[in-house]
Amino acid sequence: MEPGNDTQISEFLLLGLSKEPELQPLIFWLFLSMYLISVFGNLLIILAVSSDSHLHMPMYFFLSNLSLVDICFTSTTIPKMLWNTQTQSKVITYAGCITQMYFFLLFAGLDNFLLAVMAYDRFVAICHPLHYTVIMKPTYCGLLVLVSWMMSTMNSILQSLMVLWLSFCTEVEISHFFCEINLVVRLACSDTFLNDMLMYFAAGLLGGASLAGILYSYSKIVSCICGISSAKGKYKAFSTCASHLSIVSLFYCTSLGVYLSSAATQNSHSSAVASVMYTVVTPMLNPFIYSLRNRDIKRALKRISGVPVM
Repeated sequence: MEPGNDTQISEFLLLGLSKEPELQPLIFWLFLSMYLISVFGNLLIILAVSSDSHLHMPMYFFLSNLSLVDICFTSTTIPKMLWNTQTQSKVITYAGCITQMYFFLLFAGLDNFLLAVMAYDRFVAICHPLHYTVIMKPTYCGLLVLVSWMMSTMNSILQSLMVLWLSFCTEVEISHFFCEINLVVRLACSDTFLNDMLMYFAAGLLGGASLAGILYSYSKIVSCICGISSAKGKYKAFSTCASHLSIVSLFYCTSLGVYLSSAATQNSHSSAVASVMYTVVTPMLNPFIYSLRNRDIKRALKRISGVPVM
């Protein structure tokens, strides 16, 4: 493979979600609205958790980290898309594309890991309630988040560096609204075997391991809940993980649906439209899911807004 410095291009073209000029204003205002809602909603969650001493618990510590990652996740792609839509430009520089790819992989990986960590937290809380405070100590919670950052960072650095070694010739159009690594690698005119193997390995090891951890945790949680004799006790135990389960289902169902459908149809434009679900819609809905289903979060938000708490 030739080093990336020998590449013959300096920029890519992001084709976006639609080529129709009359749809561009609608797309701009729609995505601007979703982006602002996502940022504002997740900031409220972070503010609520940090300002309320009753929420200084592992579950809400992980939730605030997830909200921060979701803000960064959407900020990696949407502002550039809005800029290109408003200026009627499709250009992203080569360096900008690699940078966007790096941060997208970083925060997507962190979403995976944090959802797995939150599932483990619920597993300990429900299946080992007497040992919860001993196991989920602040130092251990911080270590779990740190390890998540380290693993996701190593993955994004490695995959981005591998793309730098590819050579690109004349085909520079990306049928997406951001630099999705799979589509960028397809445009290379040099051998991409190692890149493909690394992508499959990372998806299987990182994404698969996170999903397996979540499924294992919830299998144990369901088993513990079924062992509770009273219906009230079952409801109370399930309600503590209902919000997280909703977010997990939304994130994995949309992301897996996108990649399975794109693999079946090989239609990049359809995949770009479908990927809006897990790159924009899911981070936007996460704060609403937690604030609507969690009484502690609702009380904290009422305190922030000055609404009397009943």
